[in-house]
Amino acid sequence: MRNYRAVNLNVLWFLIALCVVIFAIEIAVGGYPITTTNQVVLFLGLARVLLSNQPWTIITAIFVHGGFAHIIFNMISLYFLGSFFLRAAGERSFLAVFFLGGLVGNAVYVLLAPPNVIAIGASGAIFAIGGALATLVPRVPVYVFFIPIAMPLWAAIIIFFLLSFLFSGIAWQAHLGGLLLGLVAGFILRRRGRIYYL
Repeated sequence: MRNYRAVNLNVLWFLIALCVVIFAIEIAVGGYPITTTNQVVLFLGLARVLLSNQPWTIITAIFVHGGFAHIIFNMISLYFLGSFFLRAAGERSFLAVFFLGGLVGNAVYVLLAPPNVIAIGASGAIFAIGGALATLVPRVPVYVFFIPIAMPLWAAIIIFFLLSFLFSGIAWQAHLGGLLLGLVAGFILRRRGRIYYL
């Protein structure tokens, strides 16, 4: 294991900015609220029936969001978990877990979800980051939205995952795939000693 160090967050800010820019384009193209008839959503969003003709959507769907609450919650989560992960494991590991988690999450969505329902959002990739952290530093205390007491990071990740099943319109399949990828990635990183003291 290596000592704690300062870290450059430029890659994290780039991903957040990319999501925000695409969200702004969605509104500019189709207005607000954003619907499944929005041309950006149709072009970049993921659905099994569209995938053979639009294979890029297995990745691009990560950067598309369906409303202000959706993007704000995801970007706040990405910032805090992502900046934590960058300090814990570095930029290369962060990018690998983010994109592989998003890819695996979207693949699980394609396998398990209704074929004609479009999925968008970075949640699968974010759950991958959270899952990896839950393996790397499970007992680090964190504060969760609206809960005034600190809890272990692993417990916070489980709570957010379980919430996926309580609300309609949430692609729990992508959350599941991303989380599983993150847990495996965290185990591999831990075995290789590629984490920093926090």
